Amino acid sequence: MPGPESLQPNDPTSFGQYSVIGRLGRGGQGIVYLARDSEGQKYAVKVLNEQWSQDADLRKRFEKEVRAAQKVASFCTAAIHEANLDAEPPYVVSEYVEGPDLQEAVSKEGPRKGAALQRLAISTATALVAIHQAGIVHRDFKPGNVLLGPDGPRVIDFGIARVTDSTATVTNSIVGTPSYMAPEQIAGKNITDKVDVFAWGCVMAFASTGNAPFGADSVPAVVHRVVSAPPDISEVPEQLREIVAECLDKDPDRRPTAKQLLMRLLGHDTVDEASVPTSQAVAEGEQRAVGPTAPSGPQYPVRPPSASGPQTPFPHQLRPGPPAPPHTGPQQSPGYTQPPRPMHNPTMTGGMPPNLTGGLPPTMSQHPPLNAPNQGYRAPLGQSQNQRADDPVLAQGWVLPAVIVTIIVLLLILLLTAIAQG
Repeated sequence: MPGPESLQPNDPTSFGQYSVIGRLGRGGQGIVYLARDSEGQKYAVKVLNEQWSQDADLRKRFEKEVRAAQKVASFCTAAIHEANLDAEPPYVVSEYVEGPDLQEAVSKEGPRKGAALQRLAISTATALVAIHQAGIVHRDFKPGNVLLGPDGPRVIDFGIARVTDSTATVTNSIVGTPSYMAPEQIAGKNITDKVDVFAWGCVMAFASTGNAPFGADSVPAVVHRVVSAPPDISEVPEQLREIVAECLDKDPDRRPTAKQLLMRLLGHDTVDEASVPTSQAVAEGEQRAVGPTAPSGPQYPVRPPSASGPQTPFPHQLRPGPPAPPHTGPQQSPGYTQPPRPMHNPTMTGGMPPNLTGGLPPTMSQHPPLNAPNQGYRAPLGQSQNQRADDPVLAQGWVLPAVIVTIIVLLLILLLTAIAQG
């Protein structure tokens, strides 16, 4: 989260036990402050502005929104620590995420690649599933609302999120950031959680290329492209491009739900999408988003490097093939010139999901992992590793020295015999 701004003269100095340090931002509902408790722990405190706190209907909606947000699994979001809705003004204390937002990180460091992009995709999709499961539509999912904390990405800012119920009179208002808004959101009608899926596709395109798929110039130009022009996703890595294109379909009925999106990223097929409970999908997404774990099944290897660098394939692109034989020997070093062969790497650091059918995709099984440890063995010059392995005698390291010693001993015996007879 960006660092705090200085406090203004009329800003409060505390909220209950929390001492205010600075301002983190200002939104339509109020101001967000950085505060510290008596033990020095930092928190983000969102304070409802005068307009919202004095309007009974808006205040009820805010309270309902907070209650729903407290039900959201906190793994990929900023967890709500405390909600004091009876105070004047009402305020909510949530987790403070130390780290830049995705917009800032991409601007300074460049697009995300490989395993970092994979974890970003899975963790943000997991967050959307958890948000939607609580009955909330975020409506402003964008790079600035994805914080890259030390323990992984977090989706924040429920300031304009709306509980999806029939009594919401302001649900269809046009709220959001044009470059990441769905066509129906711009039109201000038929708003569903599919607008967040569309925004996810835009955010992943930006994260992987550094550019929003519908541009980021003038608002009229961006709005026109969102409504009537195809997205520019030609530079999105191939492994991610197909699912991003599905999310950016202008017809919300043809987009996947957040759960379907997550399941595809995790490598499940359409049967699993319908049969696996949402809570189980969220739990699996949380597990995969944290990075390397000790998998129990066969893992997908990584593709060879493309022009833009090595990329970790997203399993929804892969097709199951025949089971690959287990590989228990050491990994080849990156410079090894022997033709690649099918391998199983149980310690792969990419965090890829297991092949649910038990095998490696036929198009991927010929490539060793690029991120395997450099533990490879090189055969002596002129002799291949396969030649040594195919000869059971030569494979024994003591045989050749023993033969040489025997020959020398025999020659000495013959020499001594000749001298004695002379």
